[in-house]
Amino acid sequence: MNQPDRTNRRSRWRAPAALLAAGLALAAQGLPYVTAHYAKREVMLPMRDGVRLFTAIYAPKEGPACPILLARTPYGVAPYGETEFPADLGPSARFGREGFIFVFQDVRGKMMSEGSFADLTPARPPGRPGAVDESTDTYDTVAWLLAHVPRNNGRVGQWGISYPAFYAAAALPGAHPAMKAVSPQAPIVDWFDGDDFHHNGALWLAHFFTYIADFGHPRPRPTTTWPPDFEPGSRDGYAFFLDLGPLANVDRRYFKGDIPFWNEVMAHGTRDAFWQARDLRPRLGAVTPAVLEVGGWFDAENLYGTLELHRTLAARSPASERHLVLGPWDHGGWQRRPGAHLGDIPFGANTSEWFRAEVEFPFFLHHLKGGPDPGLPAAWAFETGTNRWRRLAAWPPPGTGPVKLYFEAKGRLAFAPPAEPGADGYPSDPARPVPYYEGITFGMARDYMTADQRFAGRRPDVLTYATAPLTADLTLAGPIQAELWVSTTGTDSDWVVKVLDGYPDEGPPPWPGGRSLDGYQQLVRGEVLRGKFRASLEHPEPMVPGQPTRIRLRLNDVFHTFRAGHRLMVQVQSSWFPLVDRNPQVFTDIYHAEADAFRPAEQRLYRGPGQASHLLLPVLP
Repeated sequence: MNQPDRTNRRSRWRAPAALLAAGLALAAQGLPYVTAHYAKREVMLPMRDGVRLFTAIYAPKEGPACPILLARTPYGVAPYGETEFPADLGPSARFGREGFIFVFQDVRGKMMSEGSFADLTPARPPGRPGAVDESTDTYDTVAWLLAHVPRNNGRVGQWGISYPAFYAAAALPGAHPAMKAVSPQAPIVDWFDGDDFHHNGALWLAHFFTYIADFGHPRPRPTTTWPPDFEPGSRDGYAFFLDLGPLANVDRRYFKGDIPFWNEVMAHGTRDAFWQARDLRPRLGAVTPAVLEVGGWFDAENLYGTLELHRTLAARSPASERHLVLGPWDHGGWQRRPGAHLGDIPFGANTSEWFRAEVEFPFFLHHLKGGPDPGLPAAWAFETGTNRWRRLAAWPPPGTGPVKLYFEAKGRLAFAPPAEPGADGYPSDPARPVPYYEGITFGMARDYMTADQRFAGRRPDVLTYATAPLTADLTLAGPIQAELWVSTTGTDSDWVVKVLDGYPDEGPPPWPGGRSLDGYQQLVRGEVLRGKFRASLEHPEPMVPGQPTRIRLRLNDVFHTFRAGHRLMVQVQSSWFPLVDRNPQVFTDIYHAEADAFRPAEQRLYRGPGQASHLLLPVLP
């Protein structure tokens, strides 16, 4: 794995040719500068329990004392070897030109570090002197660096994207006094509730399988190389996962006991002590470093983590300096791409380049080198639909909603409550699940969160509702709540709610290189609730066949304007495959269900007085 990709190892094998070409161009420009101006050394850095962590240190060859910028990762600090250098250093090329001491560390149990690796390392038990976790490893790392790296100025910062952002966030509680600035970017906080591998208890199948098939191999000894990538034999993920059958076949057919974390997940199908110990939020109290939280509106992996970190710190560390940035990006897109578009949807500017130059670099420069205060607001949020950055005093912005939007007969949505009883039905067959994406892809498509949903609306197992064309702009800013009255003929079911922006039949002119958006039905936000978890993720309950049941589902925050002439649309369905694993539609342990457990069901959505299914919209005046 090359240096620019160290923060996103999970996507390495899917990197498009254009991105690889861009990485080669960066290497051609940056490598001569790095080798000319930086000296490298590799050390085995001791932790308090005696375990040593492999650490690569890049320090300027000359000049004044510099701050330390730390990144800790399970994906490897390649290139290994004191004569080998990366194309560039830090979050962007500007950092290397400015002059920092860059430190990259393999976390314990990964690549060249000693010790045993634990996914989302649980917090150390209280009252056990000498116990370790990621907070203590970071503290010990900082203390060693300050004492042993010449010409440091006594200030340390840390950053990371995705899994490395978990390690950055885990450094916040009990941070070393020298840690002055931390930027967790798309951090993981809870792998059962809403990050990466589960949403409301439903398994994010395509993403988890393709990630863990590569990352999850045990490391028998320290190494600088990765195991071979999993080869599915087909790029058609829908066909692959449908042919796979029940989840119990994954280990039998492919992993054969060699992916321990897959089997651990399969053994913990509820939010039990295993998952609770891996929830980062209870560890976050008062924090002393300044924090720059970064996330993407279209990050299919860790938007939840960004939002939950922000909410937790706002509640438990209100006096700390915190800044939130939410841009129109997929996972890590703010670092690797210009940010001018995602899939078919343009954003009118190179949003990622703006962030790197105007927010990220000035933040660290100010806190670590005494640079000018960039005057960052509490939140920089990109408003999609209008394609503009907004400076906000808080997120969500004060004064939003809530406004109820009701489901009505004939596929309508209205802001007035229904006067007549009614319901709409649709079939749900696990043998023919609704695709989440129109196209051939293996794994999770990078642009599915902005993709056109007309293909789904043409199916009989998807209900589609829409407002009349809007007469004025409608801006939503914050989480969307869905409150549905539903029933099923089974004893369990998934309930998927998707909010769409329906473009007029004559949409905007195509942007250069883009396709026509005439009649486009853009996914703005979607989420799933597994019916058995409707009351609790810890204690699942069966649904009663045919009984109308109220379910509540919170969709992740949005900041989107539906323009005048557009329609706000909603789709409701009971599968979203293979993004989400198939629900047998009977109350059972899905992770160990066999093929004969899967049953078709008839679903109903109620929309009358007393059972008025609706959305609660965070409308910004």
